[in-house]
Amino acid sequence: MPRKSPPKRRDRPRGPAQARHRHARHTPESGEEFTGVVRDMAATGEGIVAHPGGQVCFVPGVWTGERGRFRVTGRQGRAALGVLVALDAPSPDRVVPPCPHHGHDEDHCGGCPWQFVAYGAQLAAKEARLRRALARLGVAEAQAPIWAAPETFGYRNRARLRSDGERIGFLAAGSNRLAPISDCPVLTPHNRETLAALQERLPEPAWRPRRRGPLTVLPIDDEQGPEAVAPNAPQRFRQGNSAQNARMREWLADSLKGCEAPSAVELFAGSGNFTEILTTAGCAPVFAVDSAGDAIAALAALRLPGVTTQALDLFDAAAPERLEAALAGARLLVLDPPRDGLRQLPAFLARAPRLTEVRYIACDVATFARDLEALLDAGFALEAVQPLDLFPHTPHLELLARLGRAPR
Repeated sequence: MPRKSPPKRRDRPRGPAQARHRHARHTPESGEEFTGVVRDMAATGEGIVAHPGGQVCFVPGVWTGERGRFRVTGRQGRAALGVLVALDAPSPDRVVPPCPHHGHDEDHCGGCPWQFVAYGAQLAAKEARLRRALARLGVAEAQAPIWAAPETFGYRNRARLRSDGERIGFLAAGSNRLAPISDCPVLTPHNRETLAALQERLPEPAWRPRRRGPLTVLPIDDEQGPEAVAPNAPQRFRQGNSAQNARMREWLADSLKGCEAPSAVELFAGSGNFTEILTTAGCAPVFAVDSAGDAIAALAALRLPGVTTQALDLFDAAAPERLEAALAGARLLVLDPPRDGLRQLPAFLARAPRLTEVRYIACDVATFARDLEALLDAGFALEAVQPLDLFPHTPHLELLARLGRAPR
């Protein structure tokens, strides 16, 4: 899809009156209360409320269009932070959260900040955030309707519980404190059973943090039972929603139909979640790279036909040069980076002159938009971007993008 020029900003010149108004802007003080309306939702899940003095205030536990009274609690950069004191006009999309541990303060779990909102409204907010980002680049027409999660509860196939040896829970909202839980409805049934089994072991002296160190992490996964839980053990990356991950793999397979068995470079390959799809689609050779040595070792152990693996820090400034030989002959680039995206993407593209296809799986709208601009500047066209809801009741949004470029 050709890129359209984004709308131009028409900033009026600022005269003395505007300048005086700007300098007279009131800075909210901690503890100050004010009345306002939630005008939008931030990417991190808080409501964006305009303070009467002109400042922006981020408030958790509110939704677009709601009016209420708010208290300023601090600052974050140029913005204020606040809490809801009283809700005067609630949103019609408000629902009663089914989880008793849901909340937005240091006494409640911070894992599902949007659980108080109807699922359809959650999806609409995620679509709107993506649409704004694409519109700024002139490619909003490429956005497809969001793929909703088939299950909004019971989907989480892995988690990192916390414990102080006496209690088990998750981190409290906006803090590093423990929020004890008795159950968690977003966990898969298997993981809920694991949680119950771990709670039966309390108190557990082996889970007490040393001195004043951080809380002990208890990683759980529905591929293992409670007897396999190892305190503070690292977890190899795995998409947290199995049903939606299967749909992502199907998307990749469908998007490669018609491609003539291109040579491929896969960045952030992990342990092979998408590499298997590339080989099934006939891509050969496939050069798969990830910074996690254990994940690459697991991928290599699969012995997929035509796949070469390499452990490499893709955020290292020398990474594009070290991959120059593999990039030089690649026709297809597949990347699934973490939230930071791949700021060095232009350097990788400059070493891949034969690229005609890109598949970008993203988990952050802002960094995806930044990297998408680099791809557009390199002559690629955004053919389609498919939003997918991987984690219901959170602001997280997964993106599946297909881009193409005429052969050079």
